[in-house]
Amino acid sequence: MAEAGARTVAEETPVAIVHDGSTYAVMMATPADLEDFAVGFSLTEGVIERPDEVTGLEIVAGALGIELRMWLAPERGRQLSARRRTMAGPTGCGLCGIESLEALQRPRRRPLAEPGPLTPDDIRAAMAAIDEGQALGHETRAVHAAGFWRPVEGLIALREDVGRHNALDKLAGAMARGGPTPAWAPAGVLVLTSRVSVELVEKAAVMGAAVIAAVSAPTALAIRTAQANEITLIAVARPDGFEVFTRPDRLLLPGSQA
Repeated sequence: MAEAGARTVAEETPVAIVHDGSTYAVMMATPADLEDFAVGFSLTEGVIERPDEVTGLEIVAGALGIELRMWLAPERGRQLSARRRTMAGPTGCGLCGIESLEALQRPRRRPLAEPGPLTPDDIRAAMAAIDEGQALGHETRAVHAAGFWRPVEGLIALREDVGRHNALDKLAGAMARGGPTPAWAPAGVLVLTSRVSVELVEKAAVMGAAVIAAVSAPTALAIRTAQANEITLIAVARPDGFEVFTRPDRLLLPGSQA
């Protein structure tokens, strides 16, 4: 028998990333935590290296979408003008719009923030924490989440979005705006609810995250990129186990040496 009902649905809207009056990207995103999104996207895409290089930020809503208008420190603005490009994607792609295939080989990482030895229980606790923390995800079943977990403090930050790249950018921005620079990823575990593609690993490398743990599987290129950046990549992480694809030495696994 059919019954009328109600459901909370996720919102998505075009969000334009604008630097010094020129649009850099247009993303489909959840219109929340937009200051974090603006700063985080600019950081992980290499437009800026520190959050204080955004000297002004204005959120302007219009009939067609939202503009995140940023003004950059003079030197950053000059560098961006020299390599200006426009890219567009339906939910975000960290590689769309790069200048050449050779740019894929460009080093992008910060020094990794080492978390110290982690146990399987730590990974399970991190995955449980992000599952519990997804308020919008539980309501809609339609968004991704990215969070940062530490053994003592637990889940210290979490952001959600319809786009998995956007969720990670929002998390990066939140942590950068609230933490020290330039090493603004504290030692811990970057937790993702999505599959792991290369651009997510690249963004994690820019953050300086040494450990990624994800619910779904990685791509082959994501594995190679994590290995090249010395990142521990854990995926297919469920309550009954997980798979370690790179740098298992950060984990105290059965039979391993501390």
